[in-house]
Amino acid sequence: MSTVEGEDALLLAAAKPPKVRRRRLRSILLALMAQYAIVAMLVGLSVAGILRYVVTPQIVAKFEAIEAALKRLPAP
Repeated sequence: MSTVEGEDALLLAAAKPPKVRRRRLRSILLALMAQYAIVAMLVGLSVAGILRYVVTPQIVAKFEAIEAALKRLPAP
């Protein structure tokens, strides 16, 4: 029985441990997260620009129209 156990130990010692590919996985995840961050920043800046230059003037114009209409009402 001891020779079989010895052979098993030699086989286990001769077998190479599996390669750990953590660095490759880490670099892939880092690249994906960087792409996500860049896209999120571009989308955020686009939305902010649209709100600033398109939506805000429309809202301001509506409030000015409401203000002008309220000024034309007779006082109670």
